[in-house]
Order: sequence, then structure tokens, then C-alpha cells
Amino acid sequence: MTTGTMTTADHLRATLDGPWAAVREEARNLLAGEEFTADPSLDYKAARARVLDQMRVIATMGFAERGFRREHGGTGEPGAAVVGLEMLAYADLSLWVKSGVQWGLFGGAVENLGTERHREYIEQLISLDLLGCFAMTESGHGSDVANLETTATYDPRTEEFVVHSPTPSARKDYIGGAAEHARMAAVFAQLMTQGENQGVHCLLVPIRDENGADLPGVTTIDDGLKGGLPGVDNGRIAFDHVRVPRENLLNRYADVAPDGTYSSDIDNPSRRFFTTLGTLVRGRVSVGGAAAAGARVALSIAVRYALKRRQFADPDTGVETVLLDYRSHQRRLLPLLAKSYALAFAQNDLVRRMHLVQTGQDLEPGAQRALEKRAAGLKVAQTRHATRAIQECREACGGAGYLTENRLVTLKADTDVFTTFEGDNIVLTQLVAKELLTAYADEIRDLDALGWVRFAATMAGDVVRKRSGVRQLIQTLRDRSGESVDDGDLSRRAVQLQLFADREDYLVRTAAHRLRARAQDTCPFEAFNNAQDHILAAGSAHIDRLVLEAFIEGIAGIDDPDARELAGSMCDLYVYATIEENQAWFIMHRFMSVERAKAVRRGVNELVDRLRPHALPLVEAMGVPESMLRAAMLDDASVYDRT
Repeated sequence: MTTGTMTTADHLRATLDGPWAAVREEARNLLAGEEFTADPSLDYKAARARVLDQMRVIATMGFAERGFRREHGGTGEPGAAVVGLEMLAYADLSLWVKSGVQWGLFGGAVENLGTERHREYIEQLISLDLLGCFAMTESGHGSDVANLETTATYDPRTEEFVVHSPTPSARKDYIGGAAEHARMAAVFAQLMTQGENQGVHCLLVPIRDENGADLPGVTTIDDGLKGGLPGVDNGRIAFDHVRVPRENLLNRYADVAPDGTYSSDIDNPSRRFFTTLGTLVRGRVSVGGAAAAGARVALSIAVRYALKRRQFADPDTGVETVLLDYRSHQRRLLPLLAKSYALAFAQNDLVRRMHLVQTGQDLEPGAQRALEKRAAGLKVAQTRHATRAIQECREACGGAGYLTENRLVTLKADTDVFTTFEGDNIVLTQLVAKELLTAYADEIRDLDALGWVRFAATMAGDVVRKRSGVRQLIQTLRDRSGESVDDGDLSRRAVQLQLFADREDYLVRTAAHRLRARAQDTCPFEAFNNAQDHILAAGSAHIDRLVLEAFIEGIAGIDDPDARELAGSMCDLYVYATIEENQAWFIMHRFMSVERAKAVRRGVNELVDRLRPHALPLVEAMGVPESMLRAAMLDDASVYDRT
């Protein structure tokens, strides 16, 4: 199917590429060369050196500058920065992670938490004249950032901070860049001054000299071999009373005067802490995008292989059957392909929202907080999808999928950690649910466990729709169809969206009721802990609904009718497959009859059958060039030749 010179796949790709389509296309051209590919035969020392060399080339291409403000030598395009660097994931995820640490985490901390006195570092880190790392996680504390043990104690006599690891568990761990290359660390520590702990703040701490030797008081240890990402030099850092100038405190939100007086424009310590972390949301947005990119690569390989590889003869014709002609194979891959489409639209919407907030175009109260919640939810959805999809692709390619030359095992290893870095997925799902349960109330930031449980237990019903606007979208879709939701069939968008919203609404409301009931006869922690399974289910339901909304809105932006129809079928498959995965819940809670559940199963079968002839254009539309797939089995004619 074509319109003019554009194929249906071209139209779909133009939509999936999103607002920064030109950036994606530029990256496809710039990164197509062999110099950006991973070499799995290298040992980890050589892999690290190769990735650093690749980064030096990337630094000349203008990717990094987009993420920094104009007054700091950048171009002030955070959306373009996230999208451009995401494309590195098609080439090598080690390169993406290493670049993200340097320009996203380390660079983001300096720019977003620092002030004018730290500007000198920004141009150096953009050009890689200064290599840095982001030292937040400790051996004893990862997700619980507020209770990090590293201390930064101010000494007014010398106007210096003394950075120290007071216990073995205070050691900074798993820090990208810490093992070999970083010369400076953005260190998160408890700030102590005038005998008081002011909470977690970030300071710049030099850790190596120009020759790569540890500076006095600093001990770095190589984490060594990992499950994947061999090109990233993860390491540990311990501090033994390391002194840094007072000016090394990144002081956008708080400062310490020469005499040790602490000051901040944000009086509430809890709000100050969350404001500090909220400025770093771009990292979480980027992790989800890169994980989804890895899944797209795997699906592009596995579907192409399934279109060529034959297995077992058709008894009627005697001709061996192409793998993707088997219903079981269609069911393995095509729903995952549909989810990749859904998540691509959701990521485009997320990056757009992030760009508006970070460029000051969206100044709505609560916009930053809503962005953080959405970023947390989509990071969970995309990293879980990558883990599942890449594994399914590996199995679907049989023994060939297990060969390193066909890349799937490398993708599997490299994306595995994505489910736990930039936020453990369970913790992030819980964060999303807590935001729902508190109806986005600002007060919750300041409440202790007891106050939080009491507030959640007394929230108003139907918060999901009142706050999110989903009710308006359902009504709009209903008006278009001219059919009531109750009477409509599941192929109608309004029915689909209402079913997702009803599940979310029910789970949020009943989780709140469960908390209230438990809070009356047990301690707050037990009340929360006993309801944690329910709370996590509510968070997951919310994420599913957000993704569906983004898919529906994305389809509306497709002009070509053939492409729009094909995308609509992919959306239906995403909906039917999601309902099928959760059909026990829908039946148990009487949102769906057994007969309708059977219809859902039949619907999945009908949809994969309908989409089977379009499998190749559907993977082409995801925008991973064949030249970047680099799976030997796709070029091995002997695998497919049965003549």
C-alpha cells in the first residue's frame, strides 16, 4: 500500500518517530557505520575503551549540546536530546548508558542543581574534557535515597565540606564511570552544618587525577564483570574525610554561607528533597525510552527471521511452513509488536510533556509532579516489556537466537538491569499508586506514614477520572461512535478505554478502602504493607490506561487512511492482549462475563491473523534500519534455502 512515494510503513514510521522525527532520521544516518557497533568478542577492559572512543566521536555530532541550556553552551532542546541519545540504543546499549551517565546524569546534576559558579564545568563535560559520574546509590541504600549514609560535614574554619563514608554500607556502588574513566563525581550525601543534618544534597567531588590515580582519601574499586553492558565501567567509591571547597555544593535549592549558616528558598525539607530529585526526571524518561528501543530491535530481528525460517511441511502441499504462518508464533510476537507501538506513542507523549516543562512552556502548578509520576509509570512498563519481549524473541528464534552473532542474547543481557536502575520497578509502581491514592494532593509530601494512610483512606471516589480527563476522552469517543458504552462491543475505542479506566478506578478506590479498614486496628506500616499487592495492582492498571490513551491519540494524528487503519488494528491487539492477560481479574470482579472473555481470546486470534500479511511493514515502521540490526541469521541464505 502506497500513497504517492510513501508506503504505509513510511506513514506509520513518520507518526511513530514523533515530534522529533528529524532528529531520529539524522541519528539513523550518523550511527549507521560499523564504528558504533558493539564487539561482543572484546573483554570488558577493551569494550570500555571502545565505548569511550565512540563517545568522543558522538561528542562532535551535536547530540550532547541539545540537552543543555543556551547560556551553558547548549541548544536548549531537552526533548531532542532524549530522542537523539535514545537512538544510540539501536547501535550499542553500553554506548547509550555511558553517554547517559556523562551527559544525562552527571551533566544534568551539574546544570539542574548547580548555579552560575558551576558553569565552567558544563562546557568541559559536554566536550568530554571532564569525565564524570553520578554517585547516588550506596551498597546499603538504593531506592531509599533519603537515608543515604554518606556525609558532607561543613568545616567553617577552612570553608570546606568533609565528605566521608562512615560505614561499609555507605560505599557508593554500581556507579557508571567510577571504575576507570570518571575524574569527578556528583555525590549525594547528608549535609551536616552547625550540628544539624539538613538532608541529602549534591556536591562535586574530584576522585581521580589526570593520570587516572585515585586522589587522597578516595578509594575506587572496579565492580568487574556484570550480566551485561561490558562497555560501562561500573565501580565503587569510598571517601575517607575528603575535603572539597564550599563552592562545590550544587546550590540551586540550598546553600551554606562561609560561617556555616544554612539557607534555602524551600523551607520544608521533604519538599526540598523531592524538588531536588524531580529536576533529574530526564534520566528516568531516557531509561524507559532506551529499553523500548532495545525491544524494537529484538522484535525487528525475530519477526524478520520468522518471515524466512521454515519448519515442518504442510501435509497438503508438502511445502515447509514459514514460522510466522503458525498461529502460536503469531501470538508470541505480534501482541508484543502491538505493545511496542503503544509504548512508542506513550514515550513520544512523555518526552513532549518533559520538553514543555523543562523549557518553561508548561508552568501549570503540578505539571512537574505529574511528569514525574508519568515517567515512573512508563519506565516500569517499558523496561518490563523489554525484558519479556527480548526473551520471547530469543526463544522464537530457537538455537539461532542463542548465538551472540544474532544479537538477541546481548540485548537481553544489556537491558536486564533496566528494571532496577533509575528506580526499582516495584518501588516506582508503588510511587505511581501512592500518587493516585492521594489524589495528587501536595500535602502528602509532608505526611508521615500514619498521616499518609489516613489521607489515602478518606480520599474522594472516582479520583482517576476527575483528575485525569479520561472521562472527557471517553465521552468524545462515545459521541463519535453514536453508540452507548454499555451496548457497544469491545472493538469500540470508548468501550476499550472505559474498561481500562473502570479497572483502574475500582482498584484505586478499593485499595483506599482496604487501607482504611486495616488502619483502624493495626500500625500504619502494617496497614500499607498488607495492602501492597492491591496498591501495586492499582499502579499497573493506571499505567495500562495511560498507554492506551496515548495510542488512541497517536492514531488520530495519522493522515494516511491505510496506515491509520493498520495502526487501529494494532491498537485493538494491544487492548485485547492486555485484557486477555488480566481476564481472571475482569471475570472475578464482574467487569466481564465468561462469554465475553472467550470473545477476547477469539479476538486476539482474529487480529493476529489479520495483521500477519503486514508483519514486515509493521516492523519496518518501527524505524530500526536493517543496517543496524546486525543479526547474522538474517543474511544467512543457507538457513532458509530448501531447494
